[in-house]
Amino acid sequence: MTVQDKDTRIGEILGTGSGDPSFVLAGCPVDEGVARNNGRPGAASAPRLIRDQLFRMTPPALNCDRFSAIVKNGRDLGDIPSDNMEAMQENLGRTIQPWLEKQRPVIIMGGGHETSYGHFLGYQHAGIAHVIMNLDAHTDVRPLKKGAGHSGSPFRQILGYPDTKCRRYHVAGLQPHAVSKSHLDYIKENDGKTFFKDETEISVIRELLEEAAYPLFVTLDMDAVDQSVAPGVSAPCADGISKSLLLQAAWHAGRNPNVTSIDIAEVNPAFDVDSQTVRLAALTIWKCIEGLASRF
Repeated sequence: MTVQDKDTRIGEILGTGSGDPSFVLAGCPVDEGVARNNGRPGAASAPRLIRDQLFRMTPPALNCDRFSAIVKNGRDLGDIPSDNMEAMQENLGRTIQPWLEKQRPVIIMGGGHETSYGHFLGYQHAGIAHVIMNLDAHTDVRPLKKGAGHSGSPFRQILGYPDTKCRRYHVAGLQPHAVSKSHLDYIKENDGKTFFKDETEISVIRELLEEAAYPLFVTLDMDAVDQSVAPGVSAPCADGISKSLLLQAAWHAGRNPNVTSIDIAEVNPAFDVDSQTVRLAALTIWKCIEGLASRF
């Protein structure tokens, strides 16, 4: 073996560059909102485990130099600390706000889908108008419960936020048996687009990514993926999208300059099988980074 024959891993090179950050990575270990939504807790342990799997992965052999350069100048901000869901959401927003202002891509590892409300607060505090694209089995526009947010309410909270900077909310991958007419109507009344699972092809996702007239934040809910390949989620899906479609969506999101941030939500390691959902989430982030590398 020569000196050059190294089996380099992402965890060994992340943050070792001297340039401006090419992207930032943050974890949001929260699942209080899942419990409030009568789901099964466990997503709070996901960021650490996803990070562990991601850091074991290698740069791609066919685009090694560009990918490695992006990773070397990336920065891991660690996990967001806090004692309760609302504080963590606020802390997440304040943590990513300066990076959004500097137009540095942000990748967030949830956590339940309440993570996306904290994600939104980063844009709101920065005063940045934006569009949200969600790949999800559910609309997540349920009303609050006793005045409190939860994993099923983030996008209603976002659309109803005073002087909200969210201009549109689109969602694809929806399951007909898991979406009420009133929630579908609510999104459409707010000028959002909705696509059921059988309508969700990569062409639809690409169109949503490319048509945005504002910065775009993408959220990828792992419960949109079929439970045969993603059993470790808060709400498993018996007829979900393929892992191939998820990974294509992640790559296109990373590649598209309209996309300024991405979050991965609802991985629940407590119900995983041989870490396959955690591994898929890590690969999803890897594909996002591979897409980012093609921007430069």
